[in-house]
Amino acid sequence: MNVHDRFKDFGKQHCWQYEVRLQNLAEDLEEASLTEEAAGQLRTSDFDFAYVDKTDKDQCDEIKRFIERHEWLGKLPARPTERFTARLRDSQTLAGVVVMATPNAFSHILGKENKSLEKLISRGASISWAPKNLGSWLIMNSVKWMVRNTGYRMFTAYSDPEAKELGTIYQACNFIYLGQTSGTSKQYFDPNNESDGWFSDRDFRKKSKYRKYAENIGIDKVQWKQWMKKYSPNWDIIPAEIKTKIKAEEKKYRDSCLSRPVPSKHKYCYILGRTKSETKQLHNLFKELNPKLYNLPYPRSRGQ
Repeated sequence: MNVHDRFKDFGKQHCWQYEVRLQNLAEDLEEASLTEEAAGQLRTSDFDFAYVDKTDKDQCDEIKRFIERHEWLGKLPARPTERFTARLRDSQTLAGVVVMATPNAFSHILGKENKSLEKLISRGASISWAPKNLGSWLIMNSVKWMVRNTGYRMFTAYSDPEAKELGTIYQACNFIYLGQTSGTSKQYFDPNNESDGWFSDRDFRKKSKYRKYAENIGIDKVQWKQWMKKYSPNWDIIPAEIKTKIKAEEKKYRDSCLSRPVPSKHKYCYILGRTKSETKQLHNLFKELNPKLYNLPYPRSRGQ
């Protein structure tokens, strides 16, 4: 069953992410050897926060499985970069994760020259028996870790109205609301790869897809690798006739997929400097460059 089919007829007042928690609760409690009463006594002080390096394959695999079970999209982003965990201290049971990634498209809300300051909070989930505020605690610890240890200063995140998301967790963390104008207007579905679920048009331009298009027209892997940049083809050095054929393959694949319209997503951001003066400077820059976005009210109505 793909992601869209799971909630297309969802008529409850809470979001799909919360529905996942309800569905998983009994099994999660049993696996953790917890009663509902014991779980209800837990506080964030009972959990350990940690950064997980990408070289730690066991923990990365565990995080992947956790996202597949507890996060409504059920899969990792295309280019995860940082991972964070919350574990119940006594048993070290994994209870929450945050995964950050490179944005698919940079916001430029601090200016194009500062796009390197932005990081996307791409995935996040808590186990069903976790304290209500574990998710916000984990997000803020992750943001603060990034500020202390990297050059990132702005953290963007999305919530999907189609899954009845408002971004409540980002509101609880005092993120800045940027409006409901983000994301693709159409999603696609490959009938021959149902496990991929619905995806945006960006997927047609993924590195792996371009490699497949090249193979379809007889370009060997060695030659294609010489024409690739890190994530995309270097069109400046690819012969025009090859580029035309590759674009034709992309269109052919797009036309073979089903498509559906989707609502725009809510977008949020959190700006934090390493010092109070840096934070103030960045916030002032945001206000100067985005007067219409400053002090936008949070959305309160669920749904599309």
